[in-house]
Amino acid sequence: MPEYVRYGLVILVVFLTHFQNSITGFGSAALALPFLVVLIGMGLSVPTLLILGWLIAVLIVAQSWRQIVWAEYAKIMILTLIGMPIGVKAAGVLPEHYLKWALAIFMVAVGIHGLVKQYAKSKATAEISPAKKRMLSGFVPVGGIMQGAFGTGGPLIVVYATQALAEKSAFRATLCLVWVTLNPVVLGMRWAAGKPVGMDVLQVVGICLLPMALGLALGSIAHHRLNEKMFRRVVYAVLILSGFMLVWSLIRK
Repeated sequence: MPEYVRYGLVILVVFLTHFQNSITGFGSAALALPFLVVLIGMGLSVPTLLILGWLIAVLIVAQSWRQIVWAEYAKIMILTLIGMPIGVKAAGVLPEHYLKWALAIFMVAVGIHGLVKQYAKSKATAEISPAKKRMLSGFVPVGGIMQGAFGTGGPLIVVYATQALAEKSAFRATLCLVWVTLNPVVLGMRWAAGKPVGMDVLQVVGICLLPMALGLALGSIAHHRLNEKMFRRVVYAVLILSGFMLVWSLIRK
């Protein structure tokens, strides 16, 4: 494949996935990774998406910091950071392949369940009971373990946030602050494991800055135009699609 075609496709994937990310506050890495791995390889794709994900999250937080629910952010971070050291220590022991299959199936199931509920009820959102919220908060430290072990804990944090953060802008801004905090931690863990960010990664990031910024701008417009019910439907649809992308990446191995 000619290089201009290869990187033209990289730019298109980055634009589309970060447009979606700007609407919902999550999902760009999960959706883009299978495609970028084919185009530029795993070694470039993972750090590139971590850096781009951090940059778009910083920009969304800068735009929407007033919508951050600080109590939920603190709760998510505390529970995640409880799980991450466990995941780091257990990385060589946990059955990565089977856990990722379980995560993919769980994401698809939660997405389908959420979509069915959204279409079944008349109101855009419903209050979550304290008992259910406590139960769902158990997913967050498990997400921390998955993040520490394999770098794939984000979807479990999102599952909790879909129920704990009812308002769309609060959901997006609070999740983005989580990614602003976690992505440098993941990059630092990769560095400690002998995978530093090199000039080749920074060159790909540079190529992707403009499509990422365009996706951010157009996605922010779409975010504010979507009503609450349609926003929730998009969130659950992204969870389903992310689950299928994870399945695809597992099958391709």
